[in-house]
Order: sequence, then structure tokens, then C-alpha cells
Amino acid sequence: MKNAEGYVPRSAAHTLGDDLAFSLYSTSLAMTKRYKPLLEPLGLTYPQYFAMLTLWANDEVTVKSIAARLSVDSATVTPMLKRLESQGYITRLRGSSDERLVFIRLTDRGRALYRDAASVPAAALHATGQSRQFLTQLKDALDELRANL
Repeated sequence: MKNAEGYVPRSAAHTLGDDLAFSLYSTSLAMTKRYKPLLEPLGLTYPQYFAMLTLWANDEVTVKSIAARLSVDSATVTPMLKRLESQGYITRLRGSSDERLVFIRLTDRGRALYRDAASVPAAALHATGQSRQFLTQLKDALDELRANL
């Protein structure tokens, strides 16, 4: 029931602790914070790490393809890719038949970084304190939630 100012007493209101979006947001922040010390020795930020994971799985792909895989637009991913290029991890090449296309290719240094990053997933998994089975089920549920949204 609202009072004269339109305020709903706490017992009847939706609280921050009840909000799914806040739980997802704050968990994402905590995960980002946990990854930071794992990625700093590699010279990568959290978003750069995901871009590199995409490239380690499929080298020589377009900027548009990377952006789609990361669920962002090309304008968002382009500055990040330019930083990865300045670090010597990738090269950016214009398409020969269509210059609007920009292809991203790993350099030897970018490929070598894969070996250096090999311990990151296990360290992140360990930091959660959860079983692999639980985290796999959680990931699947989150993937389904994202698809539904």
C-alpha cells in the first residue's frame, strides 16, 4: 500500500535483493574483478580476453563476426581490436574483394599468448568455489535466459 507520497513500504516493495538483474550485474562485476589479476600478466583486459578466446577458436575472422560472437556492435569492438593490434597480438587486414570488410588475424605473439592464458579458466573456476557440474548448469541456464531476452 502506498502512502501519500507514493512510497511503498519495504515489506510490500520489490527490493534490490529480490532483483534478478542486480544479481546478474553484481555477479558479473565480481567475476570481472576476479579475472583482473589473472589477465594482468598477459596484458589483457576482460573484454580483450574474450576477443582473444574468439580468435583462438577461429583465426582470421571479420570484425563483424567477432562483434556478433561477443554480443556487441562493430563500433564497440574496433577500439579494443586496435589496442590488441598495438600490443602485437593481432593484425587487421582489409578484404581484397570488399574493402568494407576487416579481417582479424592472430600474430605469432597472439598465438603464443594462448599457451600463457591456458591456466586462466581453471583458476577462475577454482575461485568460484563451485563444481564444474554446477557451473555448466548455470552457464546453460544463463545462455537460455539470454536467448529468451
